Amino acid sequence: MADVLFIILAALAGLGGGAALAGFFIKNKNAKLEEETREKVKSMLREAELTAETIKKDKILEAKEKYLKLKSEFDEEMNNKKNIIITNENKVKQLQSQVSKEQEALKRKEAELDSKKENLSAQLHAVQVKKDELDRITNQRIADLEKVAGLTREEAKEQIITMLTEEAQSKASSQIKDILDEAKITATKQAKKIVLDTIQRTATEHAVENCVSVFNIESDDIKGKIIGREGRNIRALEAATGVEIVVDDTPEAIIISGFDPVRREIARLSLHRLVQDGRIHPARIEEVVAKTEKNIEEEIVEIGERTCIDLGIHGLHPELIRLVGRLRFRSSYGQNLLQHSREVAKLAATMAAEMGLNAKLAKRAGLLHDIGKVWPEEQELPHAVLGMELAKRYKENPEICNAIGAHHDEIEMTSMISPIVQACDAISGSRPGARREIMDSYIKRLKELEELALAFDGVNKCFAMQAGRELRILVDADNVDDQTAGKLSFDISQKIEKEMQYPGQIKVTVIREMRAVNYAR
Repeated sequence: MADVLFIILAALAGLGGGAALAGFFIKNKNAKLEEETREKVKSMLREAELTAETIKKDKILEAKEKYLKLKSEFDEEMNNKKNIIITNENKVKQLQSQVSKEQEALKRKEAELDSKKENLSAQLHAVQVKKDELDRITNQRIADLEKVAGLTREEAKEQIITMLTEEAQSKASSQIKDILDEAKITATKQAKKIVLDTIQRTATEHAVENCVSVFNIESDDIKGKIIGREGRNIRALEAATGVEIVVDDTPEAIIISGFDPVRREIARLSLHRLVQDGRIHPARIEEVVAKTEKNIEEEIVEIGERTCIDLGIHGLHPELIRLVGRLRFRSSYGQNLLQHSREVAKLAATMAAEMGLNAKLAKRAGLLHDIGKVWPEEQELPHAVLGMELAKRYKENPEICNAIGAHHDEIEMTSMISPIVQACDAISGSRPGARREIMDSYIKRLKELEELALAFDGVNKCFAMQAGRELRILVDADNVDDQTAGKLSFDISQKIEKEMQYPGQIKVTVIREMRAVNYAR
């Protein structure tokens, strides 16, 4: 507004020499501006003073609050320490009071003991006086007796001792004899009772292993497929599995014959798969048999695991579990080894429990006692010692290892479980009909027959057939020609005649098959 007025006045001043008037107004404006500036500065100073005063008061209040807080904390801490000191002083006073009381009680007991000691001294003196009097009377009487008997005191003592000793020895001998007789009778009765109770409480089936398995079929039409054109399928199956397939007039059944239970099982499962699949030819047969051999190993492990679960045995090494499963496909004197080992385990556990021993260790040792018989590699060691070495290798308890190795007396027994396992092995094997020694010797002869042929160069596989009356030998066609095959058959037959004993005759058949395989890509 002042600027507008200034402009108007300037305009007016231009009309009549108003330059002086314009200068007046300019001066007046500067004076007002200066006054306004002073007022603003004063106002700002007052505000700054008020702000500083407020800040000062706030800081003073804050400092006072902090001081009061610290003072309160210090007072509280001092009160706590003071209370602790007072408490400790009270405890010290109580302890001092208790110690004083105990000291007074000890002084009273000491006084009582001194009094009792004086009384005992008086009583001992009186006893000593009486003892001296008694000794004097005794010596007098002994002197009188020596005069009457004509013996000295030492001589009479020796005679009395001799008489008493003889009498004691006579009575002791009589009592010892009675005790021994009674112990023998009791021990015999108790042992018989334990064995009978153990056998009665163990109900294990006894399946005598044989050399024949029966494969059931739905229709006799399938027999033709199994035989194949000119018998090629059945020959391929026998060559792959090492068993004899007997297809006769038996309705809805095919006989699988072989001394090795594993081979028979492989043949049975392979036949089952081939019949279900419907494709039966030599190439398919070899493929199915190869798969079945892998599956049978898995089944062996499952059998071992199931056996351990049934018997309540835990923590067994996987290799030992596999060996336990292999027991299912082995026999000893016609007795199935797995059934035999299960029975020995149960018998040993029951007998050990009756005798107050560790039943779990006994059961474990009973199950593993024959694992040396199923070790796949050839060993010169007895099966009991081999089984002990296997158990040691897989960190079994030393008592179990000793029981395995000592159950046929190959090593010394060092634990109570060892004779238990030996006794239970004898119990299981001696049951009527449990074993047949003829079967075991028969299987041993067939294995020796196969091993004899396998020792010749160029022989891939060898199977004893027809209860050992025929030996079928598969050779490598690349290394053995037709002329060598004939010579090999003759050499093997001559070696059998020289080294083995057998009834009748053995037919040696060498099979050389030439295969040419190519692929169209």
